[in-house]
Amino acid sequence: MLDIELKLKELIKEGLLNLQVEVSLDSIVIERCKDKNNGDYASTIALQLAKSLHKSPREIATSLVSYLNADFILKIEIAGPGFINFFVKSTSLSSVIKTIVTQDEHYGESNEKHEEKINVEFVSANPTGDLHLGHARGAAIGDSICRLYKKAGYNVTREYYVNDAGNQINNLAKSLRVRYHQLLDDNSLELPEDGYHGEDLIAIAKVMVNEVGDKYLKDSDEAFNYFKTRGTELELQKLIRDLKDFRVTFDVFTSELAIRNAGKVEKVLEELKPYIYEKDNATFLRTTQISDDKDRVLIKSDGAYTYLLPDIAYHQDKLQRGFDKLIDCLGADHHGYIERMKSSLVMLGYSKDALDIELIQMVRLFKDGQEYKMSKRTGNAVSMKELCDEVGVDAVRYFFVSRASSSHLDFDLDLASKMESSNPVYYAQYAHARLCAVLEKGKSYQLDYEGKNLTHEKETSLLKILVDFPKEVKQSAELRAPYKMTNYIQKLATAIHEFYTECRVIDENNKELTSSRLALADASRIVMRNALDLIGVSAPEKM
Repeated sequence: MLDIELKLKELIKEGLLNLQVEVSLDSIVIERCKDKNNGDYASTIALQLAKSLHKSPREIATSLVSYLNADFILKIEIAGPGFINFFVKSTSLSSVIKTIVTQDEHYGESNEKHEEKINVEFVSANPTGDLHLGHARGAAIGDSICRLYKKAGYNVTREYYVNDAGNQINNLAKSLRVRYHQLLDDNSLELPEDGYHGEDLIAIAKVMVNEVGDKYLKDSDEAFNYFKTRGTELELQKLIRDLKDFRVTFDVFTSELAIRNAGKVEKVLEELKPYIYEKDNATFLRTTQISDDKDRVLIKSDGAYTYLLPDIAYHQDKLQRGFDKLIDCLGADHHGYIERMKSSLVMLGYSKDALDIELIQMVRLFKDGQEYKMSKRTGNAVSMKELCDEVGVDAVRYFFVSRASSSHLDFDLDLASKMESSNPVYYAQYAHARLCAVLEKGKSYQLDYEGKNLTHEKETSLLKILVDFPKEVKQSAELRAPYKMTNYIQKLATAIHEFYTECRVIDENNKELTSSRLALADASRIVMRNALDLIGVSAPEKM
């Protein structure tokens, strides 16, 4: 398959060498022509070089064009002050059809395999209750980043950090103890004020009653440990089930408790000694010595660790496992966390670039034009599961990645439920279903994967977008920007709908053209499916 933009850049670079001008490929800009009359692609290189070469752009363009010869170019024109417009042979574009159909689900994958081992940690919600909308957006973005990395040839591991140590787990145990007693008709206990009041704990307490009966009605260390350990296990199992329904799985689950029990916290404390000092009976880490705005407390005056210390040990553990790059997907409220963690890793001898943090902004729900905060069922904040039950996993995943993670997201429940083109999820999925329907209708035809007869403007536009898919995957992965893939999906959907509407795909009176158009429909179907899969959205064959 021909990467036309890359080939044009290489052609221009080689042509300039003949003029004793050396430039990098990255500095050569190739743009799509919006007006078909101006060609398929254009370059502004002559305008870029005018000042440094002390010549007019048209003079440079005229000299350069004489060296720009390639078999995929139909003709070249110089326009305006010095734009170089390229008209590409239709056969050069249509060669992508055969490539797509041959590679199928592998189309878009990078031929370049990166040695760098990347660890992406995301969600990592405390196992103390249901996943909320912030967790859900983090899950959609983190999972899509991993899918893009994998497609772009990176070695990526998905990791979930289980916060199963600390006060929140003690509060979980206390809350489960109350629910357990209530289920056994003992209402003498009240839920602690700082406990967990969600109804999901009742379901977990029922599992406990089924497992142990009334064995732990009498308080003891063994009873408390059971509520704590088993409660954490059951909560985590529920989170994993809900995430699996959201099409999110993990390669590794790392326990904070295991990190602590292995003595890794004390070990990292010892390694950080040169940067530690005491003040007001607390232990501080001199993170300002690297890049933080203030020094951070590691051990409080009561002797308890702050969450930062085990977190440092955990990040060191990840790097010691052989990862070259750590990426943490965290809520936007963790902004102050970035420099303190980067500084800590530098103190331990790692590069500051070993860690990147993807901050994910909050989600607001809207229904009937009003902000929608509370669940009708529980009276609490709407959970990820409830939102998926209401509008479907596809809509939630698509909308949650459709904007940059750094942007707040207003989720319109009414729009997400609409079965019409104003809903971007429906618009994209309907494009795929449309292609499946026309391919089913034309299944008696022999498909022409050479695309010899594809000359219509809408066919050419669609082919260009199909050619772009590998480049779009690469850019979306490198920038960790799943929203760029949703932008691509919308462009592709528009091109498919326009092709379908303006080009009669099945024409009994022109079987050769029908064969070519059906092959283009098949290639477009494959690319739409592959693109939707990169953000965890299904590609239905019927709608």
